[in-house]
Amino acid sequence: MIADLHCHTRLSDGSMGIDNLIALAKKQGIKTIAITDHDCLAGNVRGKLIGERYDVKVIPGVELSAVDSKRGARVHLLCYMPDSPDRLEGLCRRNLLESKKASQFMMLKTAARFPITPEFIIKCASGSTGVYKQHIMHALMEGGFTDRIYGEVYDELFNPDNQGNILHTGKYPEAPEVMKAIHEAGGIAVLAHPLLYNNYDLLDELIGLGLDGIEVWHPSCAEDDVVYLQQKAKKHNLLMTGGSDFHGMYGVGKTPLGACSTPEAQFDELMSYKSKKRRQRQKQLS
Repeated sequence: MIADLHCHTRLSDGSMGIDNLIALAKKQGIKTIAITDHDCLAGNVRGKLIGERYDVKVIPGVELSAVDSKRGARVHLLCYMPDSPDRLEGLCRRNLLESKKASQFMMLKTAARFPITPEFIIKCASGSTGVYKQHIMHALMEGGFTDRIYGEVYDELFNPDNQGNILHTGKYPEAPEVMKAIHEAGGIAVLAHPLLYNNYDLLDELIGLGLDGIEVWHPSCAEDDVVYLQQKAKKHNLLMTGGSDFHGMYGVGKTPLGACSTPEAQFDELMSYKSKKRRQRQKQLS
């Protein structure tokens, strides 16, 4: 079984609609995907219905924005299969509001450098719950100022090492707070791509606070990173997941759906995790 548990759609910063994403999974022989749009649960119900039509299992999920202010790092936490997804709606709304504030700043800065308008950028983000860096780059491509999403212009605008960058981030909650919200909603909390945002020190802290799993297989991870994360997960009895972090044409490099996936044994552990935890709690109570 191939299970890609990290996929984005047009609802956030992916380029494909839910229908096309699931049709692509079917065509590529991918049996299971998780729709994990940024701070957005809206695609899960539709995804499940379309998945049934294509015989593709769609796991409900969301990728929640957070920060590690102690280390000055961004953090993304994946939430899978929440029992009460409505309990995450307030957090998602607050995060999206912060994201929109940041994107407004970046759109104005972009419009000051290039002869395009914020309204044009917003049109390129049609169907999304926010405006992301990829949408700004899409608008610049439409205007003929670049021929690609990632490259010289992207680095000029969004590389933090470039002094002239226009990066602006929202004020997101601390990672432990977001993890707590996931658990209160009855979800499974998995730290996404810990290497990408240099979250290794935070990982140890979250493990002590009850983290459920680690995203071990991700395009940002080399073989040595995968081995390290596997050892960490086994040592602390954590779930291991994997996914391509698929964004369609908005993705970095050549990253097709299923480029990284969750092995069958680890997927089975994920699917039985909550019932296993319930049995453990009942045993403790008795």
